[in-house]
Amino acid sequence: MPANQTGPSLLQEARTALERVIDPELRRPITELGMLRSVEVDEHGAARIGVLLTIAGCPLRETITADVERELSAVPGITSVSVDLDVMSPEQREELKTRLRGPGGQRGVPFNRPGSLTRVYAVASGKGGVGKSTVTVNLAAAMAASGLRVGVIDADVHGFSVPGLLGITAPPTRVDEMILPPVAYGIKTISIGMFLDGNKPVAWRGPMLHRALEQFLTDVYFGDLDVLLLDLPPGTGDIAISVGQLLPSSEILVVTTPQAAAAEVAERAGTVAAQTGQKVAGVIENMSWLPLPGGERMELFGSGGGALVSGRLGKALGYEVPLLGSIPLDVRLREGGDAGLPVVLDESAAEPESAGAELRRIAASLASRPRGLSGLNLGVSPRS
Repeated sequence: MPANQTGPSLLQEARTALERVIDPELRRPITELGMLRSVEVDEHGAARIGVLLTIAGCPLRETITADVERELSAVPGITSVSVDLDVMSPEQREELKTRLRGPGGQRGVPFNRPGSLTRVYAVASGKGGVGKSTVTVNLAAAMAASGLRVGVIDADVHGFSVPGLLGITAPPTRVDEMILPPVAYGIKTISIGMFLDGNKPVAWRGPMLHRALEQFLTDVYFGDLDVLLLDLPPGTGDIAISVGQLLPSSEILVVTTPQAAAAEVAERAGTVAAQTGQKVAGVIENMSWLPLPGGERMELFGSGGGALVSGRLGKALGYEVPLLGSIPLDVRLREGGDAGLPVVLDESAAEPESAGAELRRIAASLASRPRGLSGLNLGVSPRS
């Protein structure tokens, strides 16, 4: 369309283009969220767009502006784009929360609602230092890269590390009592570290830990997820018990190292499932061996720990607990963590026996596991 030819068709094309502008926090089109205040296109093809932000200090206002400009600039006939930003009124924010949560707010743990198809994995370990957080982040990144909608809760309140492993520095956005989690590599993430100044420690006891996890599950808006991963603190303490109470349908992934002593401790993290009513989805062995230049493997921490935990848990719980994979020692895994870039996204770390390749394989196996429909509301009723 020539630049001087305007009308309903060009205005409609502009509106259609704006449907492709996705709010970076809510991960839904701004046209669905009530964020589009106005769309105007004059006779010269100059577009003027009014956008309503959720809050005045929206940290991603520049991202939204740039996305609007990019989509409209690609429309033939649009010669210029200006974006006017404003802020939602309290009434408009209430409408937004109703759109997201449904009538009445529907607070509570959304992953426990009838019909929820979100798979919830709680990543546990018997002791610290086995790479549990690194495994969690890389599994999440691999699943998100495959097209799944993924969320991560850093439930290790005292030893939080997930924001750094994902390179997240932005705080969550608050829309009244609702919290919008930052997004990195397509992963919606929340951690107590996002609410602290600097590297301050968290000195909380049991009830406060339970309340923090409960708030993450009820007040943080994750939207529709395919997979939610929780990075648990090591051991079988308050948080592990709270997860069993707040997310009874969650499954446990046990991370261990090959060392026999570590495997014995890891077994305890899995057998707690017998007390909480959860199921153990499998065991992941980390730091399994060090690849040498000549192709040999150096087993720095011994061997067989993962298989040992898998076998013992299967016997104790009465069902098969598979060894999902064995992750080799790889300096790129550590470098990726320090840089905030999960190794599964590093194309230079794609060798068949690399840590990145093994983590991607484990993530694919977890993502493809069938989910039973028992207990789910399918919205189907018999005809009389």
